[in-house]
Amino acid sequence: MTAAQMQLNAELFGALQTISSDENLMRKAVRSLKRIAAQRKADPTEMTREEFFRKLDNAEKEIAEGKGITFTNRDDMNAWLNSL
Repeated sequence: MTAAQMQLNAELFGALQTISSDENLMRKAVRSLKRIAAQRKADPTEMTREEFFRKLDNAEKEIAEGKGITFTNRDDMNAWLNSL
């Protein structure tokens, strides 16, 4: 977490502490935060923990089957990476 994120967290929790004694304000805050959270666009590169470990298991299986890619030098590796 960056310093800016830590500062924002402190501000958010400070504001919540200020309104915590008023149930109506807290309800408004919750509704607003839910609306803001719903606007967050899904990142297509995100994956669940289960998906991540499934990919690792599949990669290990492919390597065991001899399907892995090896390089003898950096230029070959860079050429392959650039081709992706």
